[in-house]
Amino acid sequence: MPTYTAPTRDTRFIVNEMLDLSSYGNLPGFENATPDMIETVVNEAGKFCSEVLAPINQIGDEQGCTRHEDGSVTTPDGFKEAYAAYVESGWGTLAKPEEFGGQGLPHVLGFVVEEFTATANQAFGMYPGLTNGASAAIEAAGSQEQKETYLPKMISGEWSGTMNLTEPHCGTDLGMIRTKAEPNGDGSYKITGTKIFISAGEHDLTNNIIHLVLAKTPGAPDSSKGISLFIVPKYILDENGEPGERNGVSCGSIEKKMGIHGNATCVLNYDEATGFMVGEENKGLAAMFVMMNAARLGVGLQGLAQAEVSYQNAVTYALDRRQGRALTGPADTEAKADPIFVHPDVRRMLMDAKVFNEGMRALCLWGALQVDLTHKAQTEEERQLADDLIGLITPVIKGYGTDKGYDIANNMQQVYGGHGYVREWGMEQFVRDSRIAMIYEGTNGVQAMDLCGRKLASKGGRAVQAFFKMIDDEIAIAKADEGLKDMAEKLEKALGEQKTATMWFMQNAMANPNHLGAGAHHYMHIMGIVTLGFFWLKMAKVAKETLAAGTQDAAFYEAKLTSAAYYAERFLPDAGALRRKLEAGSDNMMALTEEAFATAA
Repeated sequence: MPTYTAPTRDTRFIVNEMLDLSSYGNLPGFENATPDMIETVVNEAGKFCSEVLAPINQIGDEQGCTRHEDGSVTTPDGFKEAYAAYVESGWGTLAKPEEFGGQGLPHVLGFVVEEFTATANQAFGMYPGLTNGASAAIEAAGSQEQKETYLPKMISGEWSGTMNLTEPHCGTDLGMIRTKAEPNGDGSYKITGTKIFISAGEHDLTNNIIHLVLAKTPGAPDSSKGISLFIVPKYILDENGEPGERNGVSCGSIEKKMGIHGNATCVLNYDEATGFMVGEENKGLAAMFVMMNAARLGVGLQGLAQAEVSYQNAVTYALDRRQGRALTGPADTEAKADPIFVHPDVRRMLMDAKVFNEGMRALCLWGALQVDLTHKAQTEEERQLADDLIGLITPVIKGYGTDKGYDIANNMQQVYGGHGYVREWGMEQFVRDSRIAMIYEGTNGVQAMDLCGRKLASKGGRAVQAFFKMIDDEIAIAKADEGLKDMAEKLEKALGEQKTATMWFMQNAMANPNHLGAGAHHYMHIMGIVTLGFFWLKMAKVAKETLAAGTQDAAFYEAKLTSAAYYAERFLPDAGALRRKLEAGSDNMMALTEEAFATAA
């Protein structure tokens, strides 16, 4: 049976040393995020996820969720008890506003808990994860009455939330939705339609589910400009604000899917269900994007999560499994074979996983800090910079993070050889669970087009120029340090590849937009490679300074320096190959006729 131990040491390093969270103590919410508080949160969250959530992950995969004839759904054994413990411990309240019952701590700490939860049990983590996104949308766009009515119980975990976008005929192109919202004349609406792929759409964990539903009012424009957002509770609230009459929303079926079996992915049918508009009419997509952006960051964490748990188990297996001898001679002369850990190709896969995981963790937690600074930084200039950077990097966290997370999970399965293909070892579940992250909350192709088609050119390229400056400044400092110079120069070359690719888009995409579409995926990966290289340079700098000052944990920091050097020599060169692919353009890609793709009879 697979196991999981939360990477608390690495997390504390990133939060306390690389991000230096204590230096933000003058900002609202950060004053309580002391090193002692951070250590308590990280260690206790790690313990909870490792001991409570991880043991029921494989159970959830094997049992799945069950829909009953009355449309109700039960979650796998142990989920209900684990959720009650999660709520009682207050893990979902950490980064939520104190006004509505949260603890008001920085999003960085909330992200720590999200990572540990998703790694221990991705299917379970989606229940509170969807609630986080729904509450964020209500907080951003809802009326004060709606906030006071719904947020306290959603934040506490007594109620959960969902997002309802997709319909049978309509996924990414939301302007095609057909769900209707007819006004009742009392401020409420009758919601009628069918939504599919609704994660956590029906379950037995909470006594109410607050659905956020996209629908069109009568006479609305027949496009994305005609979409409104509605709160549709599973149970309509009574005069005391408690769940009362059952609303006209029901689970028609649960999708039979590849992975995340412990999460109920539902077809939801709305039959004149009572709904309440959130924000302005026909402005629903903007409100829902608050939730979608939060979800995309969370899905990026899922890419890291499955890479991390599969890596941990692969390391354990590689140290135990004996096959063959080390190429340089027997490593263990007392045994008939050496652990496969000694073989360079196994080490390659494990090192690739290690440096991706630690670099991605640094990126995700830095991204969470930018979310905080967007709202809490002291000056408007600082808030704008943080908003620019997180807006630019969100599709990279989601797209690159989940592409690579899936690759890592596959390679960690490969470490096991034939045993990786057998269910009892758990590796094939990690591969199956990781695959969805590349698809939902906007497929990774959509993420790449969002990055290249919208984010790069937004506001005259202000965000990407700020991104380039941030990395150029770090490189300039590191090049002055002989111990960091080589890595800094390798990162400088990779950043140069990204700058060249950016310029190629500027010169060619206007004349032929297909050039942009053909190269967007490559560009997203170039940016992912460069961004993780930036964080590895920052981590190497901290490690080098700590070793120079003296530390009792020298092995940890020496491993950081070796890992940083490995990333620089093995990952950063890929930026050049991807840039050359991008510059190939779209001519040959788009040249063949449709008939040429058909299989010959």
